Amino acid sequence: MIGASLLAGSLLVSGATAAVAEVKAPTLGPHGYGAVKLGMTAKQAQATGGVVKKLSGGSGCSGWDLKQFRTPKNSVGVYISPRVGLAAIFAAKGMKTPQGIKIGSTAKQLKAAYPRVKKNFQGYYVTAVPGNKKAYYSFTVSRGKVTEYGIALHKQDCFN
Repeated sequence: MIGASLLAGSLLVSGATAAVAEVKAPTLGPHGYGAVKLGMTAKQAQATGGVVKKLSGGSGCSGWDLKQFRTPKNSVGVYISPRVGLAAIFAAKGMKTPQGIKIGSTAKQLKAAYPRVKKNFQGYYVTAVPGNKKAYYSFTVSRGKVTEYGIALHKQDCFN
């Protein structure tokens, strides 16, 4: 009887631990995603095992995906520039910034997390990345909610 109670108790504890582990969202920022860091060369990024090449860039930027977060056929999640290295990473559903912003966050939450966020001339909400003066976050907000976001180097040369 005591053994059964201990076993049930340990299952409850381990079940709770598993539930907590599932809730923890992957973090994008301040320097990249896990071992995949802004500024890395294509070779360095590939050596992490965390990216998969999708589009050759020729003499320009190449398109990649994070291995854990594949994008649809005609899109990419990561850009790597021959000049500046890993230039940008776009968030996949379930990712969050260290300040807790994710796809689905409200505009009010975005402004509370990043009080200096500003809407640029293209309609994106842009702010400095806390802890990385070389990078910025860009957020798309539609109907009061974050629908897309990414982190990029200020010197990125892959997109406007």
